[in-house]
Amino acid sequence: MAAYQVYGIKNCTTVKNALAQLDASGANYEFTDFKKAGVDENLLRDWIAQAGLAKILNKNSLTWRRLSHDEQASADTLDGAVALMTAKPNLIKRPILQYTDGLIVGFDKAAYQQLV
Repeated sequence: MAAYQVYGIKNCTTVKNALAQLDASGANYEFTDFKKAGVDENLLRDWIAQAGLAKILNKNSLTWRRLSHDEQASADTLDGAVALMTAKPNLIKRPILQYTDGLIVGFDKAAYQQLV
């Protein structure tokens, strides 16, 4: 079993950098691509409980900016935000590295180096 679980979109530059860092460190990880596997709603809710909605929902993304006002407003509730991110995984901040004691949202080289 992998020590770390990494979630993201394989062709995302930030995800590529994170995976390269893990490879360079010799970390034992498993990667799940949102585009191929989809997003598990319960897992998404767990991440939000741990890190907060503001950290998980990427409002700086092009996908967010292309949403209608009504779609953006639906993210004001937890259920609405989860439904939106499940339907449009590009709205999830990437990568998410999950480990036994928590998770790291986004690629933070120093945090990755300290962890592995």
